[in-house]
Amino acid sequence: MQEFVNHVATMIFAIQEKISNKITMKKSYYLFNPGRLSRKDNTLKFVPTDVEGKEGAAKFLPIAGIKNLYCFGSLDANSAMYNFLGKNKVPIHFFDYYEHYSGSFKPKDYLLSGKVLIEQTKAYTNKNRRMEIAQKFVEGAIGNMLRNLKYYQSRGRELSTYIAQIEQYNEDREQAVSINELMGWEGNVRQVYYEAFDEIIPGFEMGNRTKQPPSNEINALISSCNMMCYTLCLDQIYHTQLNPTISYLHEPGYRRYSLALDVAEIFKPILVDRLIFSLLNKRVLSEKDFEKKLNYCLLNESGKKKVLKDWEERLSQTIKHRKLNRSVSYKHLVKLEVYKLIKHIMKIEEYKPFKAWW
Repeated sequence: MQEFVNHVATMIFAIQEKISNKITMKKSYYLFNPGRLSRKDNTLKFVPTDVEGKEGAAKFLPIAGIKNLYCFGSLDANSAMYNFLGKNKVPIHFFDYYEHYSGSFKPKDYLLSGKVLIEQTKAYTNKNRRMEIAQKFVEGAIGNMLRNLKYYQSRGRELSTYIAQIEQYNEDREQAVSINELMGWEGNVRQVYYEAFDEIIPGFEMGNRTKQPPSNEINALISSCNMMCYTLCLDQIYHTQLNPTISYLHEPGYRRYSLALDVAEIFKPILVDRLIFSLLNKRVLSEKDFEKKLNYCLLNESGKKKVLKDWEERLSQTIKHRKLNRSVSYKHLVKLEVYKLIKHIMKIEEYKPFKAWW
């Protein structure tokens, strides 16, 4: 009987994967300028405004081609527009002046499963099961950080000391008996990992990790791209039966989707850090792409556009998946990771975190 249930569940995941492939044909749109967003028949109408309130030329976005919206400027909208987005299952994510994630408008859940929700909750309330899943998230994150360091070590960077220290921390991490202790070991690893950035990106000094606000170019890029990775994971979770507020590594809290933080830990080294290394080492970004003040450093509009252009291109890149034996995009890797987590929670298949091999 259990084999039959597993077979049916696998078929369901396969069907959802085909559906998601169609969904991924849609595009993400980024709104940098302040303006007014409204519905116009079956399109979205965006009218940008300048600092004096003067309106620019209207732009029309067909709703059928929108995957999601990212809003970096002040937005004037009404309930009719949000109803329109909700019916078409288009989320919109908001960021403040410092590019911190502020919140999201998300359509109502459309892939509800009481059984998955019950099992997801049980996995959280059971101390051993929660610790097991949390360890997997950290294992995947550290594995991908080490992969990055070993890649640059093979290309002439002197990173052996950092690699050895992280490998030692990784061994110690396996002995953690609480979530707080596990988070402490993960924090130690990330501190050493960030120290290695100065070797990987010559000409740029990271210093201490600063967030609110970022103190230099590298910190600004990490903050901005981490938020993009977080919202990407949130979007992928939304298209499954999982509840994004029930997490395992990060403590569930008010007003945040903590499961997206868990999943993002695995993909930040692959998607965020590799993007930053590429942007700075190839001199795609320069000082003119940042706004520097006495107490902070942020990407300006030209910098944001360059980063997001490369971000979207990276998400569309494909790799040959070892298990599926076919090419999948980086974006779809995140969706596959969420499906693997569901199978683990439902006790169908043990969860093994994704680790890059290239």
